[in-house]
Amino acid sequence: MLFPFLWTVVTSVTPDGSLAGGPTLIVKDPTLDAYRTLLDTLPMWRIALNSFWVAVASTGMQLVTGAMAAYAFARLEFRGKNVVFGLYLATLMVPLQVLVVPLFIEMKTLNLQDTYAGLLAPSIASAFGVFLLKQAVESVPRELDEAATIDGASHLRIFLQIVVPLVRPALATVAVFAFMASWNTFLWPLVIIRSPEFMTLPLGLATLQGQFTTEWDVVMAGSVFSIVPIAVVYLLAQRHIIAGVAHTGIK
Repeated sequence: MLFPFLWTVVTSVTPDGSLAGGPTLIVKDPTLDAYRTLLDTLPMWRIALNSFWVAVASTGMQLVTGAMAAYAFARLEFRGKNVVFGLYLATLMVPLQVLVVPLFIEMKTLNLQDTYAGLLAPSIASAFGVFLLKQAVESVPRELDEAATIDGASHLRIFLQIVVPLVRPALATVAVFAFMASWNTFLWPLVIIRSPEFMTLPLGLATLQGQFTTEWDVVMAGSVFSIVPIAVVYLLAQRHIIAGVAHTGIK
């Protein structure tokens, strides 16, 4: 599992990024020229900041909307709840490629193309996040809600002070999945973004591949630049991810 990542790092410090002879982890005369070329070719810090801002904003919105929707589906009773939830989950079977054209038309109608708002709009909510958080909320004993209701607590207070603290592992799991998905997404930014100042990392890395030749050491250096942040995020939240998946019954 680790070999592709190690090979990526090794190739990024290999002179000329030569792939002749197949993959190897032994480098003769390693160099950081590929990273210098990368920083000279692209405004990597601006591109990385764009990706980070979009990923953080997308993750935050998915946590807010997902947690509130999960509480509503798990605790509130209203007509057609199961049907609405079933239809909501059915959207998981619709690939993004099918939605690109209507989403683009909608963003163009709202004059949101080539903006941060246009990048973020489709990721405000996540059906997978709602499903995962609903399972977590249902694992919280209802007796806690009833005791709080007797004491005069409203649904908002129960949600903020009782439910949210008890489902933090599930929230961390959703946060990591949402951050990684936003960080790595390529198709939607490719469709909605035109200006270089709004470019995200996947778009920037795609520009490194030439039509006839490709400097693989530079490409791999960009890949390392892209991999490190999500690896750090996963390692920091690993314990919460395991706890969240185990507590929600998804194994």
